[in-house]
Amino acid sequence: MRLEFGPGILVYFPVIRVRHSERNKTVCKKKTIHNGEAAVDRVTGLYVYKGRRRLRSNYRPLERLLTLQSIFITLKTWQLRCMSYRFVRWSRMAEEMTKAELGSSSSTTKSRSLWPSLFRWIPTSTDHIIDAEKRLLSLVKTPYVQEQVNIGSGPPGSKVRWFRSASNEPRFINTVTFDSKDDSPTLVMVHGYGASQGFFFRNFDALARRFRVIAIDQLGWGGSSRPDFTCKSTEETEAWFIDSFEEWRKAKNLSNFILLGHSVGGYVAAKYALKHPEHIQHLILVGPAGFSLESDGKSEWLTRFRATWKGAVLNHLWESNFTPQKLVRGIGPWGPDLVRKYTSARFSSYSTGDLLTEEESKLLTDYVYHTVAAKASGELCLKYIFSFGAFARLPLLHSASEWKVPTTFIYGFEDWMNYQGAQEARKQMKVPCEIIRVPQAGHFVFIDNPSGFHSAVLYACRRFLLPDPDSQSLPEGLTSA
Repeated sequence: MRLEFGPGILVYFPVIRVRHSERNKTVCKKKTIHNGEAAVDRVTGLYVYKGRRRLRSNYRPLERLLTLQSIFITLKTWQLRCMSYRFVRWSRMAEEMTKAELGSSSSTTKSRSLWPSLFRWIPTSTDHIIDAEKRLLSLVKTPYVQEQVNIGSGPPGSKVRWFRSASNEPRFINTVTFDSKDDSPTLVMVHGYGASQGFFFRNFDALARRFRVIAIDQLGWGGSSRPDFTCKSTEETEAWFIDSFEEWRKAKNLSNFILLGHSVGGYVAAKYALKHPEHIQHLILVGPAGFSLESDGKSEWLTRFRATWKGAVLNHLWESNFTPQKLVRGIGPWGPDLVRKYTSARFSSYSTGDLLTEEESKLLTDYVYHTVAAKASGELCLKYIFSFGAFARLPLLHSASEWKVPTTFIYGFEDWMNYQGAQEARKQMKVPCEIIRVPQAGHFVFIDNPSGFHSAVLYACRRFLLPDPDSQSLPEGLTSA
């Protein structure tokens, strides 16, 4: 039996005969799609034939189709039908993606696949990430330079290699540096989990007026190299990010800079400042992870939730290192739609601050998809750094007494990260520490309320920008915790 799924797609399956109390009937798995229309049985999705004459479908379909072959054919039919519907869309998407040169990293980038994006299950690549980044940063008016900074194959003397094999293949950190005045203080910005440096696209112009802004993609994220993630412990995982960042700093010949980290990037920034405080002038932690303890009130709710079957399933997925990125890759060409729904909901429908414009939403969606759908690498850190519920396995709160760098915490009013953890840490710190809360903003405070975020950063860095910083009062609308 021949099955035709759109033009040029033919699949052959055998006919299955089933027994009926009155006579033999032949159930033919025949499915033809023309112009998106097909007469399909409302339960089974199949045609029923006897010879050349159509039979009525008033038999008991569920009793006739409980075979693996029937289920397989039904699912395959649905999948191929969806693929035919989206054929034109994929073509357009592939045409929009232009090829980009990667500069100094071009000699180390893997050769491009001979198959165009149209025929890939996951239509993305490193080139697509850089292209999407350029399109997103076209919204930024300040000139910038994008480069791939060589950090080698691993830090000297370290037991944690970023590429554990016989190869000494070098790795690169994707970096953008914005034009600024010669005497401007340097501000290095580090993104959070599931993000990349492009997430700060709403902030670069405003901050570049006062700082020399440098934003990076952490190792294993965004447009940076994505080595196989082979860490097996919390200590190794922290070293993966801290040591790679230190090698990047050496390559850039930076010192005495302001370090800003968001969420998991805040956790990495704090750990780096604990290990290399001599290079940091000021630490800005934006909605940082790692300051909550399992002994707080949230943990009690989590303990009860874990006892339910839903909690047990989610905890198992967490410990199995199942990440949201794996879901996006798993659904292949349907991934962009899922990402679009997320960005539309998070930064439009359910935004707590300034809504994204239509152009911003489109470019951010494209950028997010390519960064999360690429090869799994840095994302696999999650279960080693945090337990289920985003509780740090090595909480920063326990290291607060060892703090050596003046620190500013910035939280959105609606941030799901608990600022009370920062308050507890401040009690143990022996250096200046302040906590600022920004209204009309959630966890992505720099997207939700860019102007409020800029005011908070400028206030945090006032001693580097103003001749008389003590006379500066907290900007209107911001709250000190």
